Amino acid sequence: MSRRGIFKYVIGLLLAPIFFLRLLYQSSFLAFGQIWAKKGRSVLTTTGIVIAVASITAVIASLTGLKAKVLADLETFGAKTIWVWFARPDTGPKKNISWWELRFWPDEFDGLLEHCPSVTKFSRVSWSGGRSVASYSEKTAEGVQLIGVDPGWEEIANRPVIMGRPFSEIDQSEGRLVCYIEVALRDKLCMDKECIGQMVTVKGRSYMVIGVIDQRPDLAVIDGGGGNRIEGYEMYIPFTTFLRLGNKRPGMHVMAMSNSPEVSEEAVTEIKFFLRQARRPALGPGESDTFGAESMQSAIKQLNKLSQVITLVAGGVVGISLLVGGVGIMNIMLVSVSERTREIGLRKAVGAKKGAILTQFLVESIVLCFLGGIIGLGIGKLLTMGICSINKMMNMSQIPLWAVILSFGFCGTVGIAFGMFPAIKAARLDPIEALRHE
Repeated sequence: MSRRGIFKYVIGLLLAPIFFLRLLYQSSFLAFGQIWAKKGRSVLTTTGIVIAVASITAVIASLTGLKAKVLADLETFGAKTIWVWFARPDTGPKKNISWWELRFWPDEFDGLLEHCPSVTKFSRVSWSGGRSVASYSEKTAEGVQLIGVDPGWEEIANRPVIMGRPFSEIDQSEGRLVCYIEVALRDKLCMDKECIGQMVTVKGRSYMVIGVIDQRPDLAVIDGGGGNRIEGYEMYIPFTTFLRLGNKRPGMHVMAMSNSPEVSEEAVTEIKFFLRQARRPALGPGESDTFGAESMQSAIKQLNKLSQVITLVAGGVVGISLLVGGVGIMNIMLVSVSERTREIGLRKAVGAKKGAILTQFLVESIVLCFLGGIIGLGIGKLLTMGICSINKMMNMSQIPLWAVILSFGFCGTVGIAFGMFPAIKAARLDPIEALRHE
């Protein structure tokens, strides 16, 4: 090849992107013109895309918000927290045992720290059977949950004592009538801000406030079943004080703390082995556990896996709408090719290449999909805002950036996949036959 030929070849390579961008601009301009000329038809054509994008973005935003909310609540307990609760086994001779027989005995956890080296501390947690009324002076508060805990519970549950002192071993051993209260309960009873030493009466007994604890988000606690949320006020008393209220075998669960997050699973294994021996009666080699134990790390992993599965399933269902929308796009583009046959023939007669014709119709298809995606994204945002305003559990819902990119990626893919056939058909039209078309 001569120098002149090489020079022309290099210049052609350098100018190729410019020519392509110019062709893309012209095709986009023509596409918007055609869409505007057929506004009603274009709106109906993109309806499937709009519904699909709005649905998938709203679903992803809701799931992301719910996951963030649950994780935020779980992480308030700390990375080293372990829950232990009684549970009916699915198999074995105890699968139909009554819940009363399944309950823990308070002394079943004696010696746990000696036999479980990966556990640094634990607390039994028990609760009264119903809501109570607390009173101070002439003020009352309804919906108060009376909860018994061991010393050290506040550290395990990450509920620091922000005023006063924590429970002591003397409070525990002597069953003193002392309590923690929340800030919300203090304010509800119109107690002094420095309320240490004041008396709160519940079920005819007066308890001296020795500590005010930090507020749990959403005023929620975890019940003995291992995860039900209870709304209301919380008042904590020493566990032995709670036992002296009359129930020697109350419903209870246990919160424990591992030495470090890295040994949490090892601590769970040690607790399970210990409880199999400590249960009344002890569990034999072939019997299923009559309790459950799980670490915070395990709970977070399971939640992440569950949210991924739900997102994939929801995305697959919503993907059907994209398929339907894509078929609509292909159908309308085939109609457009038929209507503009003479135009295509005329363009080819004056020198338009097959690539230019193909690009024109393909870009029109993609533009239609992108317009549907933009409208769908806007509707999805409105749906997300509506969900946030209706349910406070969803107040962290927002459309993540990856969902926006994914939505437009789907739109572009649908536009190319379902616009390619009409574009190829248009590019292959014979100019003479096209000009004869009526």
